Amino acid sequence: MEITYRIGMVLEGYVTGIQPYGAFVALDEDTQGLIHISECHHGFVDDIQNYLKVGQRVRVMIIDIDEYTQKISLSVRCLEKTFDFNQPRHTRYQHKKYWTNRHVYEGFTPIAKRLDRWVDEALADIAAGK
Repeated sequence: MEITYRIGMVLEGYVTGIQPYGAFVALDEDTQGLIHISECHHGFVDDIQNYLKVGQRVRVMIIDIDEYTQKISLSVRCLEKTFDFNQPRHTRYQHKKYWTNRHVYEGFTPIAKRLDRWVDEALADIAAGK
């Protein structure tokens, strides 16, 4: 019986290999997936071997299946903390910060007013050898 894998499925498998970028997990005799190093634990992971070992039985969630190659991306991190969709999220809104008053529309007027003086000063400095 062949299993049809879908995104969101939670399965158990065995770690078959570890690389610096992630761990390979056998989901059945014919199917493997990859737990990327960023998906093996919440927070920064310096060395994946601190969290997973070859032969270890691991519970994973399928987070992606590549449409063309059929490669399966797995996550342990998704199963560490469950997300409560009913809990309100507290977000801080970032307000735009303006360098000047946003109600004053001067545009390039201050530069245009001073440009002739700046050019004269620059030419004078060049003539003086500065």
